[in-house]
Amino acid sequence: MSQAPMPDFSSSVKLKYVKLGYQYLVNHFLSLLLIPIMAIIAVELLRMGPEEILNVWNSLHFDIVQVLCSSFLVVFISTVYFMSKPRTVYLVDYSCYKPPVTCRVPFATFMEHSRLILKDSPKSVEFQMRILERSGLGEETCLPPAIHYIPPTPTMDEARSEAQMVIFTAMDDLFKKTGLLPKDIDILIVNCSLFSPTPSLSAMVINKYKLRSNIKSFNLSGMGCSAGLISVDLARDLLQVHPNSNAVIVSTEIITPNYYKGNERAMLLPNCLFRMGSAAILMSNRRSDRWRAKYKLCHLVRTHRGADDKSFYCVYEQEDREGKIGINLSKDLMAIAGEALKANITTIGPLVLPASEQLLFLLSLIGRKIFNLKWKTYIPDFKLAFEHFCIHAGGRAVIDELQKNLQLSGEHVEASRMTLHRFGNTSSSSLWYELCYIESKGRMRRGDRVWQIAFGSGFKCNSAVWKCNRTIKTPKDGPWSDCIDRYPVFIPEVVKL
Repeated sequence: MSQAPMPDFSSSVKLKYVKLGYQYLVNHFLSLLLIPIMAIIAVELLRMGPEEILNVWNSLHFDIVQVLCSSFLVVFISTVYFMSKPRTVYLVDYSCYKPPVTCRVPFATFMEHSRLILKDSPKSVEFQMRILERSGLGEETCLPPAIHYIPPTPTMDEARSEAQMVIFTAMDDLFKKTGLLPKDIDILIVNCSLFSPTPSLSAMVINKYKLRSNIKSFNLSGMGCSAGLISVDLARDLLQVHPNSNAVIVSTEIITPNYYKGNERAMLLPNCLFRMGSAAILMSNRRSDRWRAKYKLCHLVRTHRGADDKSFYCVYEQEDREGKIGINLSKDLMAIAGEALKANITTIGPLVLPASEQLLFLLSLIGRKIFNLKWKTYIPDFKLAFEHFCIHAGGRAVIDELQKNLQLSGEHVEASRMTLHRFGNTSSSSLWYELCYIESKGRMRRGDRVWQIAFGSGFKCNSAVWKCNRTIKTPKDGPWSDCIDRYPVFIPEVVKL
C-alpha cells in the first residue's frame, strides 16, 4: 500500500496571510495583551454585587491635601511635557514652475544643436545621443532661452533672466494659492546649487516683492540636488524658535551658466539630464494653519559622507583640459549613492518602520553578526511605512537602483519616472513635481505618509517624511494640468534617434 505524499505546504498555505498575521500580532501586541486583562477585570466586577462595589468605594479615603498635591503634580508634568514638545510644522501649500512651450527641447532639436556646437567632436555628439536614448526623458523637457542659441550665450544677464523667470513665476503662483501677502513672510530660504550671484537670489526676491526689512533670509548654494530638503530642515529649525511664524522656501537650479561646451564625456552627462524648473513652498508653525495645511512634517534625516574622498569628488565642478568648466560625474556615483542611502535608511528605519519589521531586521542582524549564520541581509519592507514615494528624479539609473534596493513596485516609483520623462532632472525641485504628480492623479488621502528621498553633491542623502492632513482634491492647475490624463506613459529601455 503506497503512502500518500505529504502536502506541499508552500503552495497550499497562503504565506502572504501568514506574514500579515505576524505583522498584526507584533504591531498590536500591547492592545492584544490588554484585551484579556480588561476582560478579567470586567468579569470580576460583574461577579461582585452592588453593595460590595459600594463598600470598596467607601473604604477608599481621599485626603484633600493629597488630592491637591496629586492634581498639581499632574498639571505640572503635563505643562512641562507640552512646553518641551517640538512645535508642529506644516506644509501649507506649494507651487511648481511650468516652463513655456517655447523652451521645449525635443530630441531632434537637442541633437541638431549638439552637432552644430560640437561639430569638431563627432564622438562627443554620438555619446550624447546614446545617453539621451537611455535617459528616460521625454520630448517636452525644457531648457532656458540662452541655451537655445547657437552657440549658447551663458552670460550673467541671461542667467539672472532665467532666475527671475522661474522663481518669480513660482512665487506668484504660491501667493495666489495661499492668499499670502509678501509683507507677511517671516523667513525666506532660497537654494540654488551652481548659480550664486551678488546680490544673492534671496536678495533678488526681497527686492522684487519689497519684503520686510526684518525678514530672516538665507541663500544656500553648492549643496546639490538634495538642497531642497536641507532648506526644509533649516526652515523647521527656525520655526521651532520663532513662534507664530511662516517660512517660504524656493528650490531651483539655474541652467544657463552651467551648460558645458567641452568634450569630456563625464562632464557632458549633465547637459543631457538637467532641465529648468523651480518650486516655492510655504511652511508654517501657526495653529490656525493646521486646518488648511496639506501636510505635517514628521521626520527629516540628513546623511553626509563628505569625509570620504571618493564621495566628496564623485560630483565635482572643475575645468577640463581646455579650461572649460563643467560638472564631472564619477563612474562610482551609483555605488556611492547606494552607501549614502544605506546610512540614511538605517537612521530613518527605527523612526518609521512598524515593530514587526524592526524585529525581523534585529533577528537577522543577530543571526549574522553573533551566530555567524549565512543569512542574507534582511531588507525592511518600507511599503508598510509609506503609501507614497518621491525619489529624486536624478536619472533613470538612480530610480532603478532605489526601486531594486527598496523592493518597490512600478506604481511606487511612477511619480519619479514620469517626472523625469516630462520635466527632466530639475535638481532640488524635482521632489515637488513628483508630489504634485501624485496629487494630480487623485491618490493623496488623509493620513497617507510620503517619503521624499534626495541625493546631492558632497555626497549627501537626505529624506523627509510627511503625513497628509486632508484628502487633497485633484488640482485644476499646476505643471501637470495639461498632460496628466495621458500619464503614465510607457518608457522604452532605448529610444532610437
